[in-house]
This record gives sequence, structure tokens and C-alpha cells, in this order.
Amino acid sequence: MSDLRSKTFLSDWFRKHMPTREKMARSKYLRPIGHRFLSPELWRFTRRSVPRGVALGLFAAFIVPLGQIFLAAFLALPARANVPLAAGATFVTNPFTFPFWLLVANKVGATVLNIDAAVGAGAAAEFVDDRGPLANFFEMAGLTAFGFVVLAVVSASVGYLISSFVWRNLVIRRRKQRLDAMADEA
Repeated sequence: MSDLRSKTFLSDWFRKHMPTREKMARSKYLRPIGHRFLSPELWRFTRRSVPRGVALGLFAAFIVPLGQIFLAAFLALPARANVPLAAGATFVTNPFTFPFWLLVANKVGATVLNIDAAVGAGAAAEFVDDRGPLANFFEMAGLTAFGFVVLAVVSASVGYLISSFVWRNLVIRRRKQRLDAMADEA
């Protein structure tokens, strides 16, 4: 293995599978703003950029069905978030998991909006019977779209908090290991 190997498997995996900043800068879709991707601060793993990257990636994953990686990368630029993490976090929604997230978004949208409670269960059932299948489809699509917005906001918030907590604990553990090693040498 090369001398670039780090102490963690996850770091090695990210280094191997994530595109380099030069490769992203040469992308035909990102060419107009590719020079901004060369900024080293967007590629560093710091306590501020990591949670921002995770949050923006999760937000982009749920807010748009296509082009999530590009949206996450564009959002990472002004937020000074970690671009590889923002792009990687979008893989939460992929073609294999999308049907699951579609059902979850529909249930979340229906629960949050709670249409039956607002108009009364009997009135809602009567109203549904009078409409055609196209109207029912648009109602379901609206519930699902709203559910995806809720999932985007909630997952971004939770992702930010969890990644901040995990990052903080990793730093504390490394610092403790260094202090223990220095104490053992002395």
C-alpha cells in the first residue's frame, strides 16, 4: 500500500473512491466555476467543514431527485463545506433506496399535513370518492413532495448534529491517545 495510507479504513476508502478536486474542476458541467473547486479549504476535513458537508449532502439528496451531487457541490462552495462529504452524503438516496424513501416521504407528508384531521375523516372520504384518479394522483404527489422537503430539512439537521458529535469525539480520542503516549514516554 502507498505511504498515503491513514489510520482509518473510512479515510482510505474516501481517498480512493471520491473524485479529486482537479478532476471535478475539469468536469464539463462544473467548468464555469471549476476554479473555485481548487480552493484547498473545500477539501479539508475540519470541525466546521465536515458537518456542513454532511448537512448539505443530505439536504440535496432529498430535495431533488436528479443531479444531487452537483447541487451539493454548488451549495458547498458558498457554505465553505467539505465538497467530498457533501457529494458522498447524497448517496443516501440512490436508485435502490429511492422506492423506500418515496414511501417514507409520502407517509411523512401525510402525517405532517394530516389532511384527514383538518377536514374530518368522513368528509375526506366523501371528497375522495367524488374526484377522479388524476386528482388522487396529484394529491399523493403533493404529499410526497412535501414529505421530501420535511425529510431534507430534518435529515440535514440531524446529520449536522451527529457529524459534529462524532467529529468532536474523534478529536478528543486522538488527543487523549497522544497525551497517553507522551505520558508513557516520560
